[in-house]
Amino acid sequence: MSTSYTEAQFGSFFDLPAGEDLTSWFTHLCEDQAAAAAFPAPAPAFEAPVAMADRRKRSAEYQLAPEGAEASGVKRQRSPTSSRENSGGSNDGDHEHSSAAAGGRGGGRRLWVKERDHEWWDRMSSPACPEDEFRRAFRMSRATFEAVCEELGAAVAKEDTMLRAAIPVRQRVAVCIWRLATGEPLRLVSKRFGLGISTCHKLVLEVCAAIKAVLMPKAVQWPEAPADVAAQFEAASGIANVVGAMYTTHIPIIAPKANVAAYYNRRHTERNQKTSYSITVQGVVDAAGAFTDVCIGWPGSMSDADVLDRSALYAQRGAAGRLQGQWVVGGAGYPLMDWLLVPYTHQNMTWAQHVFNERVDGVRAVARDAFQRLKARWGCLQKRTEVKLQDLPVVLGACCVLHNICERAGDAVDPENAFQIFDDDMVAENPVRSQAAVTARDEIAHNLLHRNSAAGPGFLLK
Repeated sequence: MSTSYTEAQFGSFFDLPAGEDLTSWFTHLCEDQAAAAAFPAPAPAFEAPVAMADRRKRSAEYQLAPEGAEASGVKRQRSPTSSRENSGGSNDGDHEHSSAAAGGRGGGRRLWVKERDHEWWDRMSSPACPEDEFRRAFRMSRATFEAVCEELGAAVAKEDTMLRAAIPVRQRVAVCIWRLATGEPLRLVSKRFGLGISTCHKLVLEVCAAIKAVLMPKAVQWPEAPADVAAQFEAASGIANVVGAMYTTHIPIIAPKANVAAYYNRRHTERNQKTSYSITVQGVVDAAGAFTDVCIGWPGSMSDADVLDRSALYAQRGAAGRLQGQWVVGGAGYPLMDWLLVPYTHQNMTWAQHVFNERVDGVRAVARDAFQRLKARWGCLQKRTEVKLQDLPVVLGACCVLHNICERAGDAVDPENAFQIFDDDMVAENPVRSQAAVTARDEIAHNLLHRNSAAGPGFLLK
């Protein structure tokens, strides 16, 4: 698997190799700290002579702050350790550093302690926390959460340093999942978990990257037994050889600084009477509503057919002939192809064509409902996010992976979090790309019309 997030503007996640190291994506988060350490701020313009300072106060200034000291009652104090030891420590914990030059004698960096409130996370991480409260906060059961932590442990764990203990794996994963689940701004995430805002931002990206590298190859896979999936779809719709249902949705974003016209979503703007920008998520789901293929990140101005043409599903499966004798069902925005089954769109349809369209819509509803649960479960998908555009594909991919994990674990979406998606249906500019598919579709419509209704499928006529 390989993909590019450069010129192609974020292709399918399955194009990326499963074990690719994404840590280089986040090195920019540490640039400010490195620059501050390399170029300390100048000393104050005026400083009292040493002789004028009280000796007891001056000696206390060079002592390390006691662990757990309150931020409001602790003076900025100098660490007795060398500059090399300070610069080598990880800024992972609850404490914060200052790289300002130390006045007076001794030189070196100054260190102060900012104590933060951990009460909420301590309560949620306690075994005594009620299961219902945990589910409402993280949109998954405690057992599912623990399973995710166990899978990601080796990928996200950090070692303790001389200055502080590393943030535990469970807290790292919890920061990411709570942020995805609620969509709350980072300042509120910081207050919930008692961590710095920049630390929370870094944790979200790191955990999402770990989910992509470790869990995506396991959780998002094309069906190994397509016949089993086809049997489930046929039992519900009456259409044979259907191995997936496809749908494309839009995720709102803040207007990008570059290539802004490509991300302008005209249909959402007209409907909401508010300028809207978005990126697309194309997904194929099985009969249970779990994702088997995702393509994330193409600009919101592109049609469903254009997104499909640039996806790995089209290049590596459809065009490569790997779906011969199988159907993926989509909406009218996709073209009819040898492997892609779509509804009739012309006027004055026959009764058989009406029946066919209703059955196809029933299959497509499986994918539409899966996307509704995806957005209901992960609130960050419902509104514009603080995440940068180049980081969004990994974050959205992590949401799809966690969706599959929750679906397969039986973690239902709370009705209070239900979300209705609005994606405008369009008709493909070139609705037919295969004459053989036209004949096959007509034959399917004829068979559906004459099927015995008493033993017929689950998607009955209304």
